[in-house]
Amino acid sequence: MQRILLASHGTTGSRAAEIVAVNHLQPGDQLIHLQVVPDFWDGMQGDDWLNNSSTRDVFAVYVENSLETEAKVTFDRVAAMVAKRSAMCETRLVYDKPVQALLKAVADVVPDLVITGAPRPKYAEGQNSKMLTEAMLRAMVVPLLVIPYPNV
Repeated sequence: MQRILLASHGTTGSRAAEIVAVNHLQPGDQLIHLQVVPDFWDGMQGDDWLNNSSTRDVFAVYVENSLETEAKVTFDRVAAMVAKRSAMCETRLVYDKPVQALLKAVADVVPDLVITGAPRPKYAEGQNSKMLTEAMLRAMVVPLLVIPYPNV
């Protein structure tokens, strides 16, 4: 059985990595799908326009629910592709610094391969992951496959 750790968050570059990861799967293999919500979202309270603690708490719950809903859409899409390959899929949503979250997942899962998308080019719109740092590359103890950003 092969175990693949996929770091993906649903963007164009991540979707390219999702396809490659799923195509690597054989029946009985396991894909662990990791999505990292950067820890800066933890402090997202809207203090500049919300004027009391109760309203800030409601807003914090709203933000967390929104992030979890977005993650579920990505998790469900990938899980459906994995099921077609007769493989298993595990999902992990983590609130942390991206590099730390990935390295913790690698230590916990001990995958045969880690797959992630390359950072988006400057011309492309959207989120830009800070996961592929020099420190992360040095600390990686398993093979890492970085999928190039697709020509869209």
